[in-house]
Amino acid sequence: MLFMVQMTVNPPVHIKKEEFEDIKAAEKNRAIDIQRQGKWPHLWRVTGKYSNVSIFDVESNQELHELLSSLPLFPFMDVEVTPLNEHPSALKD
Repeated sequence: MLFMVQMTVNPPVHIKKEEFEDIKAAEKNRAIDIQRQGKWPHLWRVTGKYSNVSIFDVESNQELHELLSSLPLFPFMDVEVTPLNEHPSALKD
């Protein structure tokens, strides 16, 4: 199942800058791990925002939820999920 996910980070004001930097480093490591599993094949930064648009390729809604909620920045994110289906006019490989 393919999903387009837009994640926007709202940096917390209640924690120290150093702690947030540690969370961001952990986020990068977790994101790389998920990408290497083949579950997160596309990741793009949204210009001018602390936001990204991604494509996830997972087996279920539950798997997507588990992956997203495993991200260290998840508590500070607004997440919008859009399920995707193949378009009938899309060229096939």
